[in-house]
Amino acid sequence: MAEVILMPRLSDTMTEGVIAAWHKKVGDPVKKGELLAEVETDKATMDLESYKDGTLLFVGTDKGGKIQVNDLLAIIGAPGEDISSLVKGGNTQTPPAATPPVTPAPATSTSTNSSATSPASAAAAPAQATALPGLDLSKVEEVILMPRLSDTMTEGVIADWHKKPGDMVKKGDILADIETDKATMELESYKEGKLLYIGAQKGEKIAVNDLLAVIGDEKKTDLQKIVSASKNKAGGSPNNAAATNQNAGPLQQAQAGNGSPSQQASGMSVTAEGRIKASPLAKRIAAEKGIDISQVPGSGDNGRIVKKDVDSWVPGQAAVPAVSGKPVQPAMPAGQPSFEDVPVSQMRKIIAKRLAESKFSAPHFYVTMTVDMDKAVESRTRINDVSPVKISFNDLVLKASALALKQHPAVNSSWLGDKIRINHHVNIGVAVAVEEGLLVPVVRYADTKSLSQIATEVKDFAQRAKNKKLQPADWEGSTFTISNLGMFGVDEFTAIINPPDACILAIGAIQNVPVIRNGTVAAGNIMKLTLSCDHRVVDGAKGAAFLQTLKGLLEEPLRMLV
Repeated sequence: MAEVILMPRLSDTMTEGVIAAWHKKVGDPVKKGELLAEVETDKATMDLESYKDGTLLFVGTDKGGKIQVNDLLAIIGAPGEDISSLVKGGNTQTPPAATPPVTPAPATSTSTNSSATSPASAAAAPAQATALPGLDLSKVEEVILMPRLSDTMTEGVIADWHKKPGDMVKKGDILADIETDKATMELESYKEGKLLYIGAQKGEKIAVNDLLAVIGDEKKTDLQKIVSASKNKAGGSPNNAAATNQNAGPLQQAQAGNGSPSQQASGMSVTAEGRIKASPLAKRIAAEKGIDISQVPGSGDNGRIVKKDVDSWVPGQAAVPAVSGKPVQPAMPAGQPSFEDVPVSQMRKIIAKRLAESKFSAPHFYVTMTVDMDKAVESRTRINDVSPVKISFNDLVLKASALALKQHPAVNSSWLGDKIRINHHVNIGVAVAVEEGLLVPVVRYADTKSLSQIATEVKDFAQRAKNKKLQPADWEGSTFTISNLGMFGVDEFTAIINPPDACILAIGAIQNVPVIRNGTVAAGNIMKLTLSCDHRVVDGAKGAAFLQTLKGLLEEPLRMLV
């Protein structure tokens, strides 16, 4: 059956996208993962991959045309398939299996329209739902659909709700925290009104473009019609977990929602998963003041930390009754087995999937080289005397790598299955560890940037990664990746290639060791670099030649400045 692709919301402020280029034309076969189009957003031009196999049957606009978020972008199906109803009805004919059922709001909702989502109403809905096949939820003003917050996202998990049904919502308010396959991101409301309905409870999944929330005027919004249409789209079967929650008592509902009554009463600002609930402004002020925000009690909804909490906090105040956001476990008797099962996050799932695919599909080989860092250590000290921002050794390696990549384009290439793409631009991904896993923001056109520009950009990426403020455009488009464990005292290691890049560079610690110079033993600073290469793209000699050039630049840093 044919399936529609709607214009995804590729940035937090995006309302429409411009088709910069189509990489497929109507009638072309399309495979899952193939590049379908380039979409220009308000932030960047991004590649849009197909998430379905089939034939491209329809495009919503030609190159240069604009499409609103959630409007019809393309239709993929079988050759010759009748798509007239899809062209008219948007995404209403998506196969039921592609979109899981939505979850009614809790029975404790303060919305005056709660009868529309009660079990009795849901039971009476099928006849109505069948009569509403043409309602396109993406066109309903009060509806918020699950946005596509990353290039590979197909569903999102509700990490937390910052509003509950019945609450008033203003444009710009944080509505929910959405866990994607890349990161946990705050979703701001772009509508104003009362939150009348939520499509899933905390911890539950919603497919991209399924009903996330309804915000509007309860007297003017036909909530029952919207909910019925969403269930008709999803196959009409209510979510069992939601039904259970509907019939649960107050205590069970509180535990399934925003924590136990005791947690809510205590103003805890850390979730069970260890995430700190705080507004972006509060996080920024805390960072500027050097305050550990996890120690600040929150007075906002469900213990969320807001600006006034940070402004009024003084060191020595009682901290939240948890360690790193995790409840203190009771002491176990010696010799008794004890363990804790931690659910796999969406980010960890996609890391596992992508790296397993890379490790077992790309034939890795490794080249290690030792670099004399004496002149780099000396030069860095002198550079930092005049630099407006502190330059790290990682910044020096990144700059040297960028220049070396220009001389060795094979290492700056990508494996695309039926072809090898030799990139003429140098975009270097920098692996950044965050609580949930690993993010790789990209320093674009790194060969053209000064050391101070690179240092500023990398520091900004690291801070925004910790604050969960990176956007999809920040981590897409790398041509080469660097991973540095030197700050942890690691001498050397091998890294798994970040596809579709052909190589990744692993940086070890700078060690002060005895070295032989001119026949005598002296103290020296050495660093080991290990290049992981995809043998389908890069041969051993090319990998070694790249490392030789990189070694030369680091051992004579002035060459990077001319």
